[in-house]
Amino acid sequence: MTVLHASCYPANVTEAPTDGESIAAEDVGRALSDDGDSGQSVPAHHRRIRSFVTRAGRLSTGQRRAIEQHGARFVVPFTPAPLDWPALFGRAAPRILEIGFGMGATTAEIAARRPGDDFLGIEVHAPGVGALLKLLGERELDNVRIIQHDAVEVLERQIAPDSLDGVHIYFPDPWHKARHNKRRLIQPAFVARLASRLRPGGYLHCATDWEPYAQQMLEVLGAEPTLRNTADAFAPRPDYRPTTKFEQRGINLGHGVWDLLFQRAHPAQVTSPL
Repeated sequence: MTVLHASCYPANVTEAPTDGESIAAEDVGRALSDDGDSGQSVPAHHRRIRSFVTRAGRLSTGQRRAIEQHGARFVVPFTPAPLDWPALFGRAAPRILEIGFGMGATTAEIAARRPGDDFLGIEVHAPGVGALLKLLGERELDNVRIIQHDAVEVLERQIAPDSLDGVHIYFPDPWHKARHNKRRLIQPAFVARLASRLRPGGYLHCATDWEPYAQQMLEVLGAEPTLRNTADAFAPRPDYRPTTKFEQRGINLGHGVWDLLFQRAHPAQVTSPL
């Protein structure tokens, strides 16, 4: 069983303001539907619309020390070839790929709660990488690996089709302004690519604290022909997803949080759109 996990936008309820700004989304109308699987490169003049903002965060002493002490063990270099998961983790186990883990607190907590699963976290910001490495060392967790690279390229080049058992996308940046909505991660082309990486029966779990984005997620996921909603609309929060202090603060103030849990259909269940 393999899971793709992406915890993203903490500005309202999650860990830190670096969470959903670490995810790269393809141009909604083009790039994700282009030649990522064929090995052909997308021409440079087709500009990618990214869902993250690159920031030069400063490493703390502890984060820098964690990278020096644990980086060689836990950080995996990006290579344009499918990952060998058993070689990475020394076992065959459920695989969890998390996109944009921010400062890593949720990642470490889920990994500790699910020791039988293997987690691969993607994060472009060095302070987040250092923070998660520090937690891995402190909690003696061995079921997490990290790639510091653009998540779209990792998904295209290193994650094979039909190889994941689930996807977690927690609090992606909602890009509140209407003119920025195109930067949202959950777009049809990106969801189609995610679904193609799931094995039949695998699941996609999203969460957001921004209701307009929650409604968009519901619409986009519901329109993907290979996915089926496991609930009538929004789902209860699964026990494996911890409530962070920021999320609880928002709940105490009356803010909503919406979880969505979809499952990839088996081929016989997929109907082609008219």
